[in-house]
Amino acid sequence: MCKPVESPAAIAMTAADCELSYAELDRWSNRLARMLLRLGAHPGARIAIAETPQLEAAVSRLAITKIGAIPVPLTTETTVARADFGVTTKDGRELITDPSRWLVLDDRSTLVQYLTGSDAPLTAAELQPAREVAA
Repeated sequence: MCKPVESPAAIAMTAADCELSYAELDRWSNRLARMLLRLGAHPGARIAIAETPQLEAAVSRLAITKIGAIPVPLTTETTVARADFGVTTKDGRELITDPSRWLVLDDRSTLVQYLTGSDAPLTAAELQPAREVAA
């Protein structure tokens, strides 16, 4: 039996005082996926998600899967060591040993990139270089 498709305007999730529709979740994750691709993420890469609130974690998981990478919840220090990249917030910065491989979501430079980035669906042309890296 097929799962019914949700309306883009329907609420996908609620966290604190914010509601996010399916369309917003899709657009937000497209922006983050592009940022991860620029960082060098690729299909099969292990991307840790550390110290992120519920909403940001959901957007991160969807962005990671859109590029064919593997979301890895942070559970121990060894998770960080085995991750190729990471997504965190300022609260998780103490976990970062290689800042060039992490997106700090609430860092000013990340926010500027995120807010000015495209939220259009990812294209095959955008994903192709990442696929070549993974091959």
